[in-house]
This record gives sequence, C-alpha cells and structure tokens, in this order.
Amino acid sequence: MEDSKAAYRLGSMIAENGWILLNGGRGVGIMEASARGARDRGGITVGILPDDNDDRVSEHIEIPILTGMGSARNCINVLSSHFIVACPGQAGTLSEIALALKCSKPVILLNFDIGSAFDLYRAKDLLRDAKTPEEAIDIIKKKSAEK
Repeated sequence: MEDSKAAYRLGSMIAENGWILLNGGRGVGIMEASARGARDRGGITVGILPDDNDDRVSEHIEIPILTGMGSARNCINVLSSHFIVACPGQAGTLSEIALALKCSKPVILLNFDIGSAFDLYRAKDLLRDAKTPEEAIDIIKKKSAEK
C-alpha cells in the first residue's frame, strides 16, 4: 500500500512538472496508482501494453499503445523514456532496469532495493536511489540541467 501511495505522488508530481507519464498501462498496482496521480493533476498518460486488446488498460491511461509484444514491450517503455523511475516490482521491472542501464538511461530506484547487481552503473552515476517521490523528481531536474 505504501508503494502505491508513493507511485500516486510520483505520478502527480510528474504531471505538475509538465512531463508525460509513461508506464505499462495496466489497471493494477503501481501502474494504476502512478497513472491516476498524473491524471488527477491533468497530466498526459501513456501506457505501453503487452496485449493486443484493451481489456486490461487502466482507466487513467489517456493514450494506450497496444503492442501484442508481451514482455518485449519493455524495450519500448525504456527506449521511449528520458528517465526511468523504478518502483518495487518483480522480474519485468528488473528487466527494464537492466535494459535502461545497458542503454545508458538514468534510473532512479524509488524505495526499491535491488542489491549490488548493478553497482557498476552506480559508479557511472546512471543508477541512483530515492526514498521519496520528491527526491526522485529532484534527481530528474538536476540530471536534466546537466544535459
């Protein structure tokens, strides 16, 4: 429940900053909470779905993209994003983190301890940790200003 609250706040803050929220698009868990937070603040939400139908699209996703690609859609999620904020998840989330790091995309772990598997990327400042959505947003702003 705490992770869903953080995801909602993160989505809200993404919208408040005028950014677009892109996630997996389903109407469950972290995806639902972050999309609801963004939409509640008038933000644009894009969902990259693994399915070829819209049966499981969140009602808070404004632009659903049906891929029929299954987990391969994770490539689209990562490559279409400037920053990846990873909330606690499972193997799919870990695959997105790995792909993002491999593609030199900045990753922020929001209350998500993945151990030491990706320490090399911490040393390159591609992988950062955040305890709150506010801290994640601050990291994005600082990294954006560096570009």
